Amino acid sequence: MTSVLREILEALALAIVVFILIQASAQNFRVEGSSMAPTLEGQQYLLVNKLVYFTFDVERFSRVVPFWQVDRSEISRPFRPPRLGEIIVFHFPGEPQRDFVKRVIGLPGDKVEIVDGMVLVNDSVHMEPYLNEPFDGNMAARRMGEDEYFVMGDNRSHSNDSRNWGGVPQDNVVGKVWLIYWPFPEFGVPR
Repeated sequence: MTSVLREILEALALAIVVFILIQASAQNFRVEGSSMAPTLEGQQYLLVNKLVYFTFDVERFSRVVPFWQVDRSEISRPFRPPRLGEIIVFHFPGEPQRDFVKRVIGLPGDKVEIVDGMVLVNDSVHMEPYLNEPFDGNMAARRMGEDEYFVMGDNRSHSNDSRNWGGVPQDNVVGKVWLIYWPFPEFGVPR
């Protein structure tokens, strides 16, 4: 009887570890609205890779591990930060309990400007082959902070984004959109 109980406890412990690993590395997300159309449509379900942008708090870790001195130049991001053009999920800066999905247009330190619908990043035209409709808006130049990302929806005329409320702090970034998994006929990686 004890060996059966031991096996049940081991299986339960393994299931808990697997559950924690999955929760730490992936998240599902449902698209609401049309701000990312045509790339993402309302009511689609996405799988978000949370691990790719994982940040490691080196200073906090050094307080727990004895004899480890913190060097401010140490990389606290074991993988990589978001890149231009990637679609990310993030906590909305004005209401952190809500998650939004948008495309990264400007990186930390970048200057972003919109002139007659053309997005300029650091005074160069940002090519956007994923847009289906022309956009004719304007926005004065904005410089992103050292930990901010400028994000916009692909459906520029119907998107509430960094043009309205500024950059997304790095700490608000949840992860990169990895896969559309529902509805099943649309299964795949977003372009």
